[in-house]
Amino acid sequence: MSDHVYKTLELTGSSTQSSDEAIRIAIERASRSIRNIKWFQVVETRGHVEGGQVAHWQVTLKIGFTLED
Repeated sequence: MSDHVYKTLELTGSSTQSSDEAIRIAIERASRSIRNIKWFQVVETRGHVEGGQVAHWQVTLKIGFTLED
């Protein structure tokens, strides 16, 4: 196994469906412009309430990706 150096970024994804979907949306969008994403860590989960029901899930996560040589 070779040594790796990772860079981390913080993202917030949003979804009307679920917190899992908010994570998927954030990672899929980031992967359009960031190569070599290897891991994520959920930092915070929160939501927006309208009319007594959850209207949006918001999930803040850190993603790690390897730096290229």
